[in-house]
Amino acid sequence: MELSFDKMGGLIPAVIQDDLSSEVLMLGFVNKESLALSQKGGEVHFFSRSRNKLWKKGETSGHVLRVKSIFVDCDADALLIRVEALGPGVCHEGYASCFFRKLQADGSSCVALERTFNPDEVYGKQRTE
Repeated sequence: MELSFDKMGGLIPAVIQDDLSSEVLMLGFVNKESLALSQKGGEVHFFSRSRNKLWKKGETSGHVLRVKSIFVDCDADALLIRVEALGPGVCHEGYASCFFRKLQADGSSCVALERTFNPDEVYGKQRTE
């Protein structure tokens, strides 16, 4: 099967889901090279749009995502990567999931989860992961 990397300028969105709990942990983007690294090495790699470079989840924090399975959507332009999350959280703001804010009906938002680690201790003042 040929993946449709051409629709988004060489990138495909990848939903990251905990293999045991099914909780959605984050959304990232992969290109052909980062996907190949994830498949070969067994740990999730992404392409950073803001830094314009490859990165391995956990290279700074140690909070690695171990690949359990990779699914492709019907249009072959998005991935679901089921992982074992190694570490107390995935989000660079200190939460288990990047989806820690809940939108309210009035358009405001509130924090719906508790922090699982102190991001300043892991990343210092620079939070790029």
